[in-house]
Amino acid sequence: MSALTDAAGTLRIAYSPCPNDTFVFDAWAHGRVPGAPALDVTFADIDITNGMAERGEFDVLKVSYAVLPYVLDDYALLPCGGALGRGCGPLVLTKEAGTGGTSLLERSRELGGLTGRTVAVPSERSTAYLLFRLWAADTVPGGVGEIVVMPFHEIMPAVRDGKVDAGLVIHEARFTYQNYGLHKLADMGEHWERTTGLPIPLGAIIARRSLGAERLQELAAAARASVRAAWDDPEASRAYVLEHAQEMDPSVADQHIGLYVNEFTADLGEPGYAAVRGLLTRAAAEGLVPPLGPDALAFP
Repeated sequence: MSALTDAAGTLRIAYSPCPNDTFVFDAWAHGRVPGAPALDVTFADIDITNGMAERGEFDVLKVSYAVLPYVLDDYALLPCGGALGRGCGPLVLTKEAGTGGTSLLERSRELGGLTGRTVAVPSERSTAYLLFRLWAADTVPGGVGEIVVMPFHEIMPAVRDGKVDAGLVIHEARFTYQNYGLHKLADMGEHWERTTGLPIPLGAIIARRSLGAERLQELAAAARASVRAAWDDPEASRAYVLEHAQEMDPSVADQHIGLYVNEFTADLGEPGYAAVRGLLTRAAAEGLVPPLGPDALAFP
């Protein structure tokens, strides 16, 4: 039993209040997964849970795939419950509209306009940031300028108000950035999918290795069952989702779930593992993260 698991066997878990996480974990958190251990849930945005994982806090956490190279000695990647997908990548937003040009020359000039410019990002230990840096290495001659880390909810207002030249945004901002008068310069996911053919790895579920192989298998089964329960009865999770959705419009919450909860949430499968290995291998080659060991992603 983990030191962070109470005497009754309750697991301490941390995940975000975002609709995809509350949708996925609703059945498990509310005792509707037979045989699954009880959960003591802490809500925290993913940049916070990344830090929790690096400090070895909690038994189970939702983290960015970008943090895996720093925590896999102590935590195992679960093969389900996380967020991968297609057409769901981070966006780079600017205040000025693009030219609308479609030729390679026009697009290169437009993207080149980001050279040396200030870009706000939600975290430097995030998948979004890795995808952004890999995109910039391929498409922005000379590279971007200053990187400014700021809370996610402050990025779009900062771009709108001219405090930064561009912003890297994730999640529901895909559906709301027009409300700030902003324009999409580039989609990091489109670039990733076009250059690799792989789905976009975003958020992972990890659990303490010290729980033991049998316990880890049980947790994976519980997470998978919770996902399937949510799919079987989406209305059962609706109150939980909206309670924690931070006043998000219900239609946006539904779009969020539809985009980030998919077949890879139920099972990473070989395409999912290939995407994770591909991201972290490329990022390591750019010096953005430490290299992974050959068996680092293996599940007990």
